[in-house]
Amino acid sequence: MSKTASVKVYHGYGHTNNLVLYGHAFKFKAKTTQNFSNNLLVNIVHLFKLFVVKPYAFANVKLEFEGQIVETRAAYDGFFKFEWKALKDVKAGWHKVRVSVLDENKREVLAEGKGAVFVPHITQYAFISDIDDTVMISHSAKFARRLRELFIKNPRTRKTFPSAKTHYQLLATAHTQVAQPNPFFYVSSSEWNLYDYLVETFRFNQLPEGAFLLNQLKRWKSLFITGKTGHEGKLIRIMRILDAFPNQKFVFFGDNSQKDPSIYHTIAKKYAKNIIAIYIRNIRPSQAEETRKLLADIEQHSIKTCLFSHSDEAIEHSKKIGLIYSNPKT
Repeated sequence: MSKTASVKVYHGYGHTNNLVLYGHAFKFKAKTTQNFSNNLLVNIVHLFKLFVVKPYAFANVKLEFEGQIVETRAAYDGFFKFEWKALKDVKAGWHKVRVSVLDENKREVLAEGKGAVFVPHITQYAFISDIDDTVMISHSAKFARRLRELFIKNPRTRKTFPSAKTHYQLLATAHTQVAQPNPFFYVSSSEWNLYDYLVETFRFNQLPEGAFLLNQLKRWKSLFITGKTGHEGKLIRIMRILDAFPNQKFVFFGDNSQKDPSIYHTIAKKYAKNIIAIYIRNIRPSQAEETRKLLADIEQHSIKTCLFSHSDEAIEHSKKIGLIYSNPKT
């Protein structure tokens, strides 16, 4: 197999009639094996390497899924999206896929990668959550402090909010079997460069496994503006999830450090029948009154809302509206 390319496959999602998988094709991608060090220089070098990439523009890409083959071409930045209909019914759960980057004549495999697609049961709840300052302490609204969190800490020293793990774990098994947890979609304005970083942070902190949907890949020259763009793209990514699961009931999580309340307000007006509740972490007290106004308007669409400062408040609200049990089963 040629060493002139590599491929990164992200978790996908869908159901029998609409399966979706994303990834990137690269001509060069720095080796980024994480050394979980407390050394500042080690962490800075690792973060820098995540942005040392050369996308494989317009690469030919092939997907293999349960005997089915689907082909597409990457975009100018190496990003590719597969959207296909399965040839047979797909059971609920995780399903493996293999993705290959082919040469210009589609004869030689230049790189291969493995991934997985999650299919929820039709009766399950689904959760869409922001990441920065909703689950993970990031100081997104303060540029210098956000960069400090990224540079100084590694995925295993990044802090999540107290009781956020407990809340999400309870929701993952709410009204379903432990072996078949409810699906989580983590949607963020952070770049795809940070995918492995975020997955490791979430796994280390024992948050539910899920599909990450992030923002456009950046090169190293743009490292210092990470997470500063892409709010409009975030709205589109969330709408695509809702469109992919027209019969699913969703719960949203966000914060008021940036645009989540207004994004969720826009979505609630269009998808009211699909949304059960919206939770907003009160990161910026100065925005609390404006957030309450947006949430009050959202409630006019028969959607429950909760503005909270600590996850324990959100847990109590989830118990009150019947999302989770007052005495959860073990």
